Amino acid sequence: MASLMPRLALRGREPRWLAPVLVMIAIAAVFALTAGPIRAAGANPPAAYQRYLLTPLTGTESLTEVLLAATPILFTGLAVALAFRAGYFNIGAEGQFLAGAVAASVAGLYLSDLPGPAAVPLALVLGCLGGVVWGLVPALLRVRFGIDEVVTTLLLNPVAFLLVQGLLNGPWSNPTSGFPVSDNYGAGYTLPMAIPGSRVHLGLVIAVVLAAVTWLVMSRTATGLRVRAVGLSPSAAAFSGVAVRRLQFRAALLSGAVAGLGGAVQVLGVGQQLTTQVSGGYGYTGIVVATLGALTAIGVVLVALLLGVITVGAQNASLVLQLPPQMGQIISSALLLAVVSALVLRQYKLVRPRAGGAP
Repeated sequence: MASLMPRLALRGREPRWLAPVLVMIAIAAVFALTAGPIRAAGANPPAAYQRYLLTPLTGTESLTEVLLAATPILFTGLAVALAFRAGYFNIGAEGQFLAGAVAASVAGLYLSDLPGPAAVPLALVLGCLGGVVWGLVPALLRVRFGIDEVVTTLLLNPVAFLLVQGLLNGPWSNPTSGFPVSDNYGAGYTLPMAIPGSRVHLGLVIAVVLAAVTWLVMSRTATGLRVRAVGLSPSAAAFSGVAVRRLQFRAALLSGAVAGLGGAVQVLGVGQQLTTQVSGGYGYTGIVVATLGALTAIGVVLVALLLGVITVGAQNASLVLQLPPQMGQIISSALLLAVVSALVLRQYKLVRPRAGGAP
């Protein structure tokens, strides 16, 4: 007897009204999922949502902090989106981000006398190379032996963190305090401020330019078309003459370079030294950003800014409403679940098979 349980079926055509309706449902779902935890923490949900989503947009200082918070996840979001677009599922942006920070620190600590015009470009290039090196082995294992990159890239993340810890508790421990933080870089290794009177540095400009170039290449060039074709159907792309393995290998290395550049930008723009807290999980957050942004450059920028708003709002809600800082992560996670569900419903619909067995 055929099952009468509903199942998912691919939509033949998406109704025009579906996307805005799903967006409203997703927003309502986020409010419904997070109102309980907020109330359990002793706060009024509407007041909390105001602190999380509106207060960061009401002042110049808070707006610049939003831009600062969004900068590192712009890099990791773009890195993940580039790889995913090509069908290479890079879960190792966290490790590549850390490797880029370490590589930039090599220049900052051992070539500390370089002037700014030479120091900053050198550190940024080394950051890119660090990310490439950290992503090289999983990429080779994927294209040469077909080994799943999800596992290999993910496993290298804690290795990168242990490398940072080992350096900071060993040869790079602070010579003055002995604490597990590196010495300050040379004076030339400081990114210029992008907005005078704020903490927003040139890294934001680099990230936005990178996003614009990514959008241009992916939407207006033959290379972008090939990348999208491979991501949608590697077998069909190969049948059309696309060198799938070579393209995925290049996408993997480019993804690592972008993530490593983000690590270099972070250490040069904030603190000018390496610490164990250099990445607050930015690589993992980049996966959320890329997914919510539908693997597009414009989407990544918008979602990174949204998460920047939530990050700054969480700090404000913690001070004013005494909510735990982790509540912002709960809201971000609920947002991810809601949007992924909405994306599924845009492509598929629930159908109930008829009693005779036909849908």
